Amino acid sequence: MAGSSEDALLQPPDDEQYPTLDRHPSHYNPLHTFELAKDDQKHYKQQYSDMYFLRLAKLKPTVQAIAAEAWESIQIAGEAVQHKDRVLDVRQGELCFVVGTVYMDMPLKPNILDDISKDHWISAPPPREKYLSPTGEDQVMLEDESGRLRLTGAYLQAMMLVTGCIVAVMGTENANGDFEVIDLKVPDFPRQPERWERDDSAVIFTNGHGSSQRKRKKEPNENRLSGGKIAIVSGLGISGEEADSLSLDMLMEFLLGEACGEAEQREASNISRLIIAGNSLAEVDPLHKDDLVGKKAGKKYGYDSSTYNPSPIAHLDTFLSTLLPSIPITLIPGDSDPANVSLPQQPIHPAMLPHSRAYAALPTSTEPGWFDAVTNPWEGDIDGWRFMGNGGQPINDVFKYVEGDERLDMMENLLRWRCGAPTAPDTLWCYPFQDKDQLIIEECPHVYFVGNQPRFESTTVEGHTGQNVRLIAVPKFKETGELVLLDADTLEVEIIRFQVFDGH
Repeated sequence: MAGSSEDALLQPPDDEQYPTLDRHPSHYNPLHTFELAKDDQKHYKQQYSDMYFLRLAKLKPTVQAIAAEAWESIQIAGEAVQHKDRVLDVRQGELCFVVGTVYMDMPLKPNILDDISKDHWISAPPPREKYLSPTGEDQVMLEDESGRLRLTGAYLQAMMLVTGCIVAVMGTENANGDFEVIDLKVPDFPRQPERWERDDSAVIFTNGHGSSQRKRKKEPNENRLSGGKIAIVSGLGISGEEADSLSLDMLMEFLLGEACGEAEQREASNISRLIIAGNSLAEVDPLHKDDLVGKKAGKKYGYDSSTYNPSPIAHLDTFLSTLLPSIPITLIPGDSDPANVSLPQQPIHPAMLPHSRAYAALPTSTEPGWFDAVTNPWEGDIDGWRFMGNGGQPINDVFKYVEGDERLDMMENLLRWRCGAPTAPDTLWCYPFQDKDQLIIEECPHVYFVGNQPRFESTTVEGHTGQNVRLIAVPKFKETGELVLLDADTLEVEIIRFQVFDGH
């Protein structure tokens, strides 16, 4: 018996209307703070010592003003605090303060002889998790253009200090020639721009203490929509193996709104931008020439498949090009990505991503593209908020200098030191700047994120003149399966976790 027409598989289309979800727009205005000169304008013949002088010359007036205001009324045993211009002007028994650059003299820090031994294939010592000496041999120095002064005192035990930060110390020189520290001041947070300041052409000038001198502001754009959410992920660790695909596919389907039900699709549509904060590719070990013994000679042109595996970068390109038609992406390189090793890392070359680069801006364009490959570190404005972030190298290097593993404390101190990578160039590779240290933080961000951290952490910190910063330690996605979502209105954060059920 033939079924009714209602049970037939082939039916004409009905008139029912299904809702269409549109992705929340992203207001994106990047800065180009960390871009280096091109071609023959970039060279490495300069001395790195100039960086420390530039950093000290830039931050010394700020620290000196903060210290003078804090200590001008202090007297100890009837003696007022004096200011010394140079560390070598300090005299024994005089209560004074001086400004300089911290240098951590640590025997376990990397040594240039280690690099020489590697060149000659002598067995080099394994990399250390910490530079701290278990026997207490570490020393804290304060130096400027005149010389170096050794710092001592119980006060230093409670302070987080690393090589390269600019500080003012108050105390007196003892009989051993060491400077006994009583108090210490840092530059603290710089001025923080208002939300939408760049977009609304606001002009606000403030002095070092935050007092307003002149303010002129246009009326804000009344058509501006409320903020959506910004997704931040790091440590994708794509190796090109099949084991990567499942968790990445789950992340991709969530961002595209293809996973779960209507509620999750609406949540995904509120995500206005994806930021990938370094280490998109997994770390690889280069092949030594001895490993290639017995193999035929490499090709003169092109690449040799026996020594080069294009699968990881091809998988990353596929991942990005699948997302890009739906969501704009900011790509920050990391230490395992195909970019220069020294900070600031320049953007991953578009030739590495042939499918994704179709969504990037033209080289002659002044407007950012839908796909924006940027530097590491990077800063810019998203939905009016000033963002600053990096792939994790500065914090991971600071971790080696200090006790404990409080990543948020390290992030806060970097902002208070006003330096995005204070340990560069001592133990962190960087470009030898000559005219300006681009790693100095000129303006305080509203959101400071650091990728490739051991675990997710977040908090807010306040500055001495009302600055408020959201700190976010972004974990490695490959190890945790965690995606960070930041609300663009409230700057509150939440975690989306993707987990593969193993059946046990």
